[in-house]
Amino acid sequence: MTSTPPAAENLATHRLHGRAALVTGASHGIGRATALLLALEGAVVVATGRDERALASLATEARRGGGVVHPHRADLTDGDERARLADIARRATGRVSILVHSAGVHRSDPLAYASLARFDEQFAVNVHAPYALTQRLLPELTAACGDIVFINSTQGISASAGVSQYAATKHALRAVADALRAEAAGTGVRVSTIFPGRTATPMQEQIFRNEGRQWNPDLLVQPHDIASLVVTAVALPARAELSEVVIRPACKL
Repeated sequence: MTSTPPAAENLATHRLHGRAALVTGASHGIGRATALLLALEGAVVVATGRDERALASLATEARRGGGVVHPHRADLTDGDERARLADIARRATGRVSILVHSAGVHRSDPLAYASLARFDEQFAVNVHAPYALTQRLLPELTAACGDIVFINSTQGISASAGVSQYAATKHALRAVADALRAEAAGTGVRVSTIFPGRTATPMQEQIFRNEGRQWNPDLLVQPHDIASLVVTAVALPARAELSEVVIRPACKL
């Protein structure tokens, strides 16, 4: 599975030259595609995730296309590692003006016997970590009139059976974004939430496997489709804000 369309470097228009981004969950899937496209569009990107080898591969691919990605492995549930990540991002880029929250975990079990420990894990990654990282970087994002993008899920709009915990965290993440957008009004900071439906990512492949369904990624939204939306949001003129957008597969699954 590729994270970007063929010859993606030829599609870049360098709209983000001079900007700096931090992208979480960049080892695979949507986060990887987003970090790569931001870099190809001219932003200096710090990409973080838990898979060091995958992050190194991302940096190499960006470099081949003329982009700059600084990979940094981090566990965002650890406060000390978040602090180090923020410092590394500042040193690498000068001042972060784009923050993309793409890291997330998904667990599925009926509420009747779902593990509370797994609920705590999902809340830590899906809500607490992006909340805390945003709080840490908000002063410089405000100074830069920057962009904060939350990669949510359609489960953050309407919950399905079997994912009460995951959906609850995504509803909470939407509330964080909505409150922040209201608080940031007039400061120049823009807050966007993207709600992807079924997307061809390693996480979604595991979900299909758990559901006993045939995996056909070509029928799903692709990670680079989401990445394109992120770039569109952060490249808009300062007068416009893409607040929320839902993207779903066009084919019936």
